[in-house]
Amino acid sequence: MFIGEYSHTIDTKGRLIVPSKFREQLGEEFVVTKGLDGCLFVYENTEWKSFEEKLRALPLTNANARKFTRFFLAGANSCEVDKQGRILIPAVLREFANLEKDVVLVGVGNRIEIWNKAIWAEKNVYDDMDEIAENMEGLGI
Repeated sequence: MFIGEYSHTIDTKGRLIVPSKFREQLGEEFVVTKGLDGCLFVYENTEWKSFEEKLRALPLTNANARKFTRFFLAGANSCEVDKQGRILIPAVLREFANLEKDVVLVGVGNRIEIWNKAIWAEKNVYDDMDEIAENMEGLGI
């Protein structure tokens, strides 16, 4: 399980240091793709294969299913960590998530999210957590 929040910088070539705790769990190779809410999702290979199978099972005749599948698969990129503990994030993914310099890597269970630091601070305000917590009961929490 991925947990924690780490601030790092991405260099002009698109290289980003992956925290050592995350690298240990990700292994040698893993997948980075477009995520929801304007961030990138990072999946360990086994978890990615499971997600990929769910996408493959969606009905081809459903337009939303096709669009959803395209969103995640077209942007997916296999990544490897270099000797300095960095990954190269492709330009198309950097542009999608507005990754320019300051970024935040967040462990959220089965995946890691990579955020532009300013967008992370803007979108992740927790003033309404009591209200949200009340609604989680319906989801089994």
